[in-house]
Amino acid sequence: MGEAEKPAGEPLELHDVAILGGGAAGYAAAIYAGRARLSTVLVDAMGGGGQLNVIDLIENYPGFPEPVSGPDLQEAMRKQVERFGVVVTFDQIEQVSSREDGIHLQGAYERFRARTLLVATGAHHRELAVPGEERLKGRGVSYCATCDGNFFKDQRVVVVGGGDTAVKDAIYLSRLVRKLTLVHRRDRLRAEKVMQEKLLALPNVEVRWDSVVEEILGEDKVTGVRLRQVKTGASSELATDGVFIFIGVLPNTGSLKGVVELDPAGYVKTDVNMRTSNPHIFAAGDVRSQSVKQIAAAVGDGVTAILRIQELIDTETPPRELPVARP
Repeated sequence: MGEAEKPAGEPLELHDVAILGGGAAGYAAAIYAGRARLSTVLVDAMGGGGQLNVIDLIENYPGFPEPVSGPDLQEAMRKQVERFGVVVTFDQIEQVSSREDGIHLQGAYERFRARTLLVATGAHHRELAVPGEERLKGRGVSYCATCDGNFFKDQRVVVVGGGDTAVKDAIYLSRLVRKLTLVHRRDRLRAEKVMQEKLLALPNVEVRWDSVVEEILGEDKVTGVRLRQVKTGASSELATDGVFIFIGVLPNTGSLKGVVELDPAGYVKTDVNMRTSNPHIFAAGDVRSQSVKQIAAAVGDGVTAILRIQELIDTETPPRELPVARP
């Protein structure tokens, strides 16, 4: 029986820690929480794994001499979490509130309450929303140069975008690939001028100005893109082995507005201990301001956060005297 179905008057269970998000940061924290014998519930809205589920192959995560698929890695993490007795549940958390009797999470189906909260909801890449993109994710469509660039050595790739991230990652990819085509909807880039000059001077890079991707082509893998010239309306096809999309990243922080301090882009502000502006709420991984958005770094964030949470709970003696919450 879920918390939302509890009979009227029955107390709402109090956990030591609630972890919001089932990606690398959330799972790493849950493993440590389980080993510390903290009463822990992990709530995820994506079916587990976060961005891991859309990564075809990972070859830069320590401990795997051969590439491992994102779904396989997240499944191994989930099983490890459950082995330590952590409850993993799936719900869409719609509201987070900090009260005298703990941190409350209101989901679409259940309600949860905990002494502390770790937010590890991650971020999502802004998508082109064109035909072929969804079908070919992990099959040539990528949103991470450092994650997937090595799979395109001596091949042709298209990079979409014109900001700092697009230009920086295009420079990185240019060292690996045979030919790189940057597709940008305007006639000038928005990236830092020095980075622009460096990119445009590279011999294996060309730019398609005033152009947008209308479709990503291919059945089982990317074979090309269909482009439209925005000023003339002319359509053309460009053969390519991969498409890297860098048009923005959005943090999953909709339920946190007004609860903790966010930066101008909507990411959660934390200190080096992953603590937010609320002393009982922590954040880890891609949702955190200044995150480098790498799996290994997210794991480190999650471990740091749960160790600090454990210290907080241990020092609250008696542990944060909280009244019983009732529906």
